Formats: sequence, structure tokens, C-alpha cells
Amino acid sequence: MRPRLLLVCLTGLTLLLSGCGTGSAEPNPTPVDAPPSAALPDPPAPPSPTATPKPKLRPLPAKLPAGLVRTTGGKKVALTFDDGPDPAWTPKVLDLLKAAKVKATFCVVGTQVRKHPELVRRIAREGHQLCNHSWNHDLNLARRPVAEIRADLTRTDREIRRAVKDAKVPYYRQPGGRWTAEVVKVAKQLDMRSLHWTVDPQDWARPTAATIQKRVQRAARPGSVVLLHDGGGNRAATLAACPKVIAALKRDHGVTRLR
Repeated sequence: MRPRLLLVCLTGLTLLLSGCGTGSAEPNPTPVDAPPSAALPDPPAPPSPTATPKPKLRPLPAKLPAGLVRTTGGKKVALTFDDGPDPAWTPKVLDLLKAAKVKATFCVVGTQVRKHPELVRRIAREGHQLCNHSWNHDLNLARRPVAEIRADLTRTDREIRRAVKDAKVPYYRQPGGRWTAEVVKVAKQLDMRSLHWTVDPQDWARPTAATIQKRVQRAARPGSVVLLHDGGGNRAATLAACPKVIAALKRDHGVTRLR
């Protein structure tokens, strides 16, 4: 009897333990309304920024446009100095002009005017002419949209008059002499005449003082407009050439200030 009773007890215990383990082993059910992860859509890609295309530059004309000032209108010649004012060279050029008792035209760059307004005031105070030479010497300014040309010239004029109240700025000179009919027209609308030149010794390339002198004397004619530089780089050669250039021009033609 005892072995049989023991077998019955063991069988019951085995069934009881099997029933308890079934509930704990079953995995948690997946929610019915949860979509499988593979079905989730990819997030939309952000739109790529599109750069605004810059306006194309208009081509330079095959020849210089009409309306440029290239002569004094008389026998005397005019001296013009570009790309200043420069604190190293402009005062020295002004000293030479004062010693020689001649007047010149200074074609000033707006960014330089902003940095050195006191030099613009000295130019005007000593009786020299002022000329707008663009805001930052943009060689392609004349090829840009008319609205950009106007804004550049207007900004430069405003800076000159900030340095010298009620300053007269009767001329505009295009950097590099790269003229278009459009820039000539805008300058005229702003009451400025477009000033070119007839004598260019290329002093910007820094030849020797003797070379600058020879080039000016060889090319000068009655009424010539001479291009020189008091800014934009080292102008030691130009400065050294000026006394002999001025003396020769005074002797051969006379020197006058543009009106």
C-alpha cells in the first residue's frame, strides 16, 4: 500500500507544478493596433536650399562709349590722381602740388574716404577737384545691373559729403577705364561727368620714376588729361617722378584744374 500511495502523491505534485509554469512562460501579446516596425514611413527629406543666381555681367563694348571727358577743353593739361586717399602717399602728393602751385583732380575711392576723411578735407581745402571713383574700385561695376551701379555711386558720393559737407563732386571715373554706356548714363543722372584720360604712364605697375616721366612727356598734348595714382599700392616712383613731370608740363603746356 505505501508504494502505491507514494506514486499517487508524486503524480499529483507533478501536475500541479506543470500548471503554474504554463502561465509564466507565455510571452506578452503584441497590441493589435501596433503596426510592425518595417511599415513605418521614412521622414520626408528637408528641401535643399536653392541659391539665387547672380545676374550676368554685360559685355564691355568694343570701343569706349560716347560722353567721356578726355580733354581739358583748352591748351593746358590736367593732372589726376586715382585710388586714394592714402595716408602714406596723398599728403606727400599734396605737398608737391602745393610747392609747384598747381591744382589737380583726386579720384577717390569710397572705402578710403571712410577711413581717411581728414585727407579728403585737406584735398578740398587746398583747392583741388574731387571725383567719385566708386565705392571699392570694382573693375566690373560698369557691367553690373543699373541699380547696383547707381547704389555704388550714390554711396560713394554720400561718403565724400560726409567728409566734406556740401562738397562738389562733378566727375565720376570708372575703375580701370572699363566703361559702358550704362555707367555713363547713371553718372549723368547723378550730375557727374564721366572722366577718362589721354595720358597713362601705367604708374600703377610701378615702373621707375624716369620711365613715368618719359611716358608722360612723350604722350602729353595740349588739353591732355594725365592719369597718375596716389593710392592703391606703393607710389614711391610716382612721387619721385612728380616734380619733373609737373615742371615739364608747366613749361610745355601749362597745368590747370578740371572744372
